[in-house]
Amino acid sequence: MPNKADLKLAAQRLLPDSVEAVEVGLQAAGYISSRAIAMAVYLACQLQKPVVVEGPAGVGKTELAKSLAQWLELPLIRLQCYEGLDEAKALYEWKYGKQLLYTQILREKIGSVIGDTDSLDASLTKLRGFGDVFFSHDFLEPRPLLKALEQPRGSVLLIDEIDKADQEFEAFLLEVLSDYQVTVPEIGTVAARVPPIVLLTSNSTRDLGDALKRRCLHLHIDFPDAKLESRIVSTRVPGIDEKLLAQLVSFVQQLRALDLRKPPSVSETIDWARTLVLLHTAVLGDAVVRETLNVLLKFEADIAVADKEIGNLLHRARRDAGVA
Repeated sequence: MPNKADLKLAAQRLLPDSVEAVEVGLQAAGYISSRAIAMAVYLACQLQKPVVVEGPAGVGKTELAKSLAQWLELPLIRLQCYEGLDEAKALYEWKYGKQLLYTQILREKIGSVIGDTDSLDASLTKLRGFGDVFFSHDFLEPRPLLKALEQPRGSVLLIDEIDKADQEFEAFLLEVLSDYQVTVPEIGTVAARVPPIVLLTSNSTRDLGDALKRRCLHLHIDFPDAKLESRIVSTRVPGIDEKLLAQLVSFVQQLRALDLRKPPSVSETIDWARTLVLLHTAVLGDAVVRETLNVLLKFEADIAVADKEIGNLLHRARRDAGVA
């Protein structure tokens, strides 16, 4: 049970009281959200439900968790998923070195511990109590899930790329996400002092189980439209020329419509904007686009596809930006 100090700290965590407050708060942390994103975050905070955030890589799923933690001034605790991830890496491990050290100390003090007991059963009874000590919280090494539950003011728990974990691990998460508690066999049930705000990201490399989806809200973040992408880039690349911004956003939006293996993400648009500013680019031209296309596209086959269309893409980008 949380003590009075824990409850006092928990009360200091102010939850957003409207969707608009979420939009403003995230923007203050440098994250430009759509109405759908702000709504999902608001409901997650108020209903204490996890959110599965799906969408292509690089659209801001992980950044959403980081910005949310920054805005609410909560610790961000991240669990990076991968094939073979198990409870020990996600929940807790025992401090075996510390246990061995204390075992050695007990061995050296065995005489004083047993004292004047006159039977084997009596001696074992005394030693049995020390065995319980070795499997207490003092010897526990919390991993991300347990650490998130134990934060006195709550936390933002990011379970990143859940689709890369095995279905067995997904099933293990159900207790954590349903009741915000976990069971440690040697200790018992550990319940959250303050339920964390949980975001699970997925790149949709596999379908998530129905049981997990039932326990979560759903949010899909797709590539933004030109207006939203312009706002995002201008926030992340302060001082970028408006004409250049309009050209590069139009170019990237058109690029995504091509038959590419990996269309450029928002993070790559930002990288390209920083590159163009660094090169003192005022107007997109054929040469600078070809020289920097590898910032946007990461496969040679995609670069080859785009290379054939650069002339047309540049013409439309300049027209959309009102550049002669």
